[in-house]
Amino acid sequence: MNKVLIVDDEQRMLDLLTLYLEPYNYTCKTALESDEALKLLEEESFDIVLLDIMMPEMNGWDLCKEVRTFSDVPIIMVTAREQKGDIVKGLKLGADDYITKPFNEDELLARIEALLRRRNPNNCVEINGLLWDETRYELSYKNNHIRLTPKEFAMIGHLIKNPNQVFEREQLIDLIWGFESDTGGRTVDSHVRNIREKIRQAGFPIDEYFITVWGVGYKWVKSP
Repeated sequence: MNKVLIVDDEQRMLDLLTLYLEPYNYTCKTALESDEALKLLEEESFDIVLLDIMMPEMNGWDLCKEVRTFSDVPIIMVTAREQKGDIVKGLKLGADDYITKPFNEDELLARIEALLRRRNPNNCVEINGLLWDETRYELSYKNNHIRLTPKEFAMIGHLIKNPNQVFEREQLIDLIWGFESDTGGRTVDSHVRNIREKIRQAGFPIDEYFITVWGVGYKWVKSP
């Protein structure tokens, strides 16, 4: 599940884009102002940013330029301006793509998916010999397969792809089991124990990476 930051000064547009994306397994966060967006990008990891150009105070061009000083997250400019010069300006400042309002839902999804494919062509993440491969649906350590259940595989993958971010148990339930699930926090804890034990047996130092944040939830540490 990919995590999207949507930045626009119109609440209606934020709601519309969220409505488009969530049925396709995108987790959406929104920001009405550039300062709010910068704070989120500095504190959390995102897979892609949808960025409006015409915003008060700091416009989308300036925000894109600022983001590029500390992050290479893919950025799609979402704009009502169709002038070629505006589009070129955004791309030169570091945007990866653009789409003009009003836009077609299918085109937006296709542009997002294309950027994500280029960024992670094989949907693989490797950490010191531990390889999470979404394409093959496999977790391995030094080429030795680690057998996980589908929920365990999804959970460890989500944590690995969002390093240093703390996930509460309720968040993990929503992400892995779904919003309508009646799964409880103890089930999450049980899955965490199983994941750790299986990876530990394979020889990977899982306890240095997969951390319990007491009273809150769990996180994956990028550099222990």
